[in-house]
Amino acid sequence: MKSRLLFLTLSTLLAFAAASLGGCRKKADTESASKAGPTPVESGNRTQTLHLGNIGEPNDLDPHVGDSHETFNIISALFEGLAQYDAKTSEPVPAAAERWETSPDGLVWTFHLRKAAKWSNGDPLTAHDFVFGFQRMLSPNLAAQYAQTLYVLKNAEAYNTGKITDASQIGARALDDHTLELSLDHPVPYLAGLVCHSAWYPIHRATIEKFGAIDQRGLPWTRPGNIVSNGYFILADWRPNQFIRLTKSPTYWDRDNVKLNEVLFHPIESADAEERAFRSGQLHITRQVPIPKIATYRKERPDVLKNDPVLSIYYYSLNTEKPPLTDARVRRALALAIDRDQIVKFVTRGGQLPAGHFTPPGTAGFTAQAVTGTDIPTAQKLLAEAGFPGGKGFPRIEILYNTSEGHKSIAEAIQQMWKKNLGVDIGLYNQEAKVWLDSMRQKNYQISRAGWGGDYLDPSTFLDIMLGDSGNNHTNWKNPEYDRVLLEARNTSDQAKRFENFQRAEQILSEDMPIIPIYFYVRNTLVLPEVKGWYGNLLDHHPLKGVYLQP
Repeated sequence: MKSRLLFLTLSTLLAFAAASLGGCRKKADTESASKAGPTPVESGNRTQTLHLGNIGEPNDLDPHVGDSHETFNIISALFEGLAQYDAKTSEPVPAAAERWETSPDGLVWTFHLRKAAKWSNGDPLTAHDFVFGFQRMLSPNLAAQYAQTLYVLKNAEAYNTGKITDASQIGARALDDHTLELSLDHPVPYLAGLVCHSAWYPIHRATIEKFGAIDQRGLPWTRPGNIVSNGYFILADWRPNQFIRLTKSPTYWDRDNVKLNEVLFHPIESADAEERAFRSGQLHITRQVPIPKIATYRKERPDVLKNDPVLSIYYYSLNTEKPPLTDARVRRALALAIDRDQIVKFVTRGGQLPAGHFTPPGTAGFTAQAVTGTDIPTAQKLLAEAGFPGGKGFPRIEILYNTSEGHKSIAEAIQQMWKKNLGVDIGLYNQEAKVWLDSMRQKNYQISRAGWGGDYLDPSTFLDIMLGDSGNNHTNWKNPEYDRVLLEARNTSDQAKRFENFQRAEQILSEDMPIIPIYFYVRNTLVLPEVKGWYGNLLDHHPLKGVYLQP
């Protein structure tokens, strides 16, 4: 599709060609530029229309089935939860709820909703909408990937797993239209941050029921003209693989403080194509920067290059039911044969940190002690013990990655390290992002590139995804001891005890190695100076409510 995202118009190309000829063509440059007309960025600056690169096409705009950070970026502009992440600190701040309080034992939280809050069709937002949303999220037939996020609620896990069938037993009830009471299975001091996630968003029941069953995926209720949302933007247009356009909601309770009139999300998977779009005035903000261009921007355009630490990890997921990855010795050998320092220094080159464990260091004060580094002699010994001395007899397996120059470069580097250090031949193949995500969910791979970003500021946001029954554990790995120590961590409010359990969980991961940590992210992006109210933060989430354009 020749959208304005990926392809320049002929007139724009002519303008750039003229500009490159130098000062003697200044008049021709001006004439060509005039004919080309204003770029989307120039027009957007005048109309408060923000153009964002967003890497991939969303799988859906249903808050309960969104499956990526890029999808969440859009959903969180359309819907609003009880709280939302602060743009600078990532701490929870009031949103649809104006305040909340907890019981002395920490097991009951009461949220007081704003009486002015409305749905985009004008209906009042009520506590019943949140209760319905939680019940839908936990419906077994919906098979929501993030259902476990709500397991902190009393009876939530029992309902989601079919042990009970009465949704009213879930620990969420509306005391009245504007008062929501949550009863927890165990104390959760970080609950206010947890409810910022889209898994906790309310849903307009009548809208879903208009199109089908409440626990049915893929219904057209999320399409333009159908969707009813409660956030500061509404869905105006969705052109697959071109753009998603949101416009300012006329019914949002705090609409006077929403400064943007429109936001366009552009799904551009290629970092090179996205950078070209930025350079040619198609985008205000990118989600990525081509690795070879980082140094150039750092030197020549430091005003637009942002390099922000984020609570995220890049890792390889191993399918532990695919031989020879069924053997923990093989998995550990592969992990120990990777030189992470070389990868971040010579391959990614964006300020990333080598990762020897799963949870990013300093997450809410926690840093794992179990570290997997580079140890080639031990790796070779483990591989020999597993029956593949020097790599002899090792079967052909492959690394899967979603289409990206960066992922390809990392995979090629690791492929070479495994060949040199272990004598094993590993193949590579790529898939488009949506297909790759489906392959991961179906566990139709051997080794795959993966990444995880924290949803709230606590180590459990990482470690919980490796629970045996987690919808985000795509490795087929289950360890009863791992599940037990994390259950203990859930059931205590003693932070020292929780950290002991987290240390043990990290140790188990390093021993069994169902995943191979590669590096901790920093987010390299390009942001034009006229964009105000956009801040780097640990959760890499950027509420658009306070963003505006100032040329």
